[in-house]
Amino acid sequence: MENKLQQNEIKNEIAIYQSESGAIELRGDWQNETIWATQAQIANLFEVDRTVVTKHIKNIIKFDEVDEKSNVQKMHIPNSDKPVTFYSLDIILAVGYRVNSKTAVKFRRWATEVLKEHIFKGFSINKERIAANYKSFLKAIEDVKALLPESNKTDTVNILELVSIFADTWFSLNAYDAEELPKTGITKNQIEITANELKNALQELKKELIIKNEATDLFSAERQKNNIDSIVGNVFQSFGGEYVYPTVEEKAANLLYFFIKNHPFIDGNKRSGAFVFIWFLQKAGLLNIERLNPNVLTALTLLIAESSPKDKDKMTGIILLFLRGKIEK
Repeated sequence: MENKLQQNEIKNEIAIYQSESGAIELRGDWQNETIWATQAQIANLFEVDRTVVTKHIKNIIKFDEVDEKSNVQKMHIPNSDKPVTFYSLDIILAVGYRVNSKTAVKFRRWATEVLKEHIFKGFSINKERIAANYKSFLKAIEDVKALLPESNKTDTVNILELVSIFADTWFSLNAYDAEELPKTGITKNQIEITANELKNALQELKKELIIKNEATDLFSAERQKNNIDSIVGNVFQSFGGEYVYPTVEEKAANLLYFFIKNHPFIDGNKRSGAFVFIWFLQKAGLLNIERLNPNVLTALTLLIAESSPKDKDKMTGIILLFLRGKIEK
């Protein structure tokens, strides 16, 4: 009797085998150090008719070459009314040697490599997929760097950190190319701050930095009176009873942008801008220090500082994408 097993009871992942006829997605069962395939998949692996596979499997089980109970499983899969029968790596190889020994050897070598990687590393690397997407990955980095002037100070480590953080929502490069970066946020929490509240927070930061010999009295000193008031007023302005920047994410993105690009202080514009960004997100309950780590904050800050004013929408779009991804994940 075949041992029935629900799909979600098996610790499986997709293992992709590149045959001469195309890619075949198999179920990797790393806990049990095996791979599972249907009869149809086995037929594709070795490029034979399915009836041939059926005949060989019957003989393999009939003559007890493998244990049926541990090597044959029925699993429920999406879009199927009935359980589908899957066969383990032992049966797959046994069929392969009967129909095409050369193909079987090639497959066995691949399967052994995949299993080794999972046993010793806990993962496998799909080299074909990496090769296919490597150029796209590099383009993602270059698209960010392209926003900077030639004299940019954003190092590769920070850029790579930013790209990796965006991995779960990364501006599908198509969206970036089509200039479809987000223009709005998703959190309509009516949080309010005042210029005085922000000034006090910056003064506390200034005291701490001076104690650490990391700033002077010029840090966060306004170039002109009411510079901070102007930025806060701009970000929190309303028209017809509605905020111009209605969501928390939009307010945060524009606070960061204006505090960096408007140069409101004699010294410390980038550090002050980064602080205000973190401070505001924390007040809004949206700060995630696991994602918004120092490298990411540095990259975002320097991207804005060195960007062209004409790219303002792209800069705030990148920040919005980051914040939206952080919340939706």
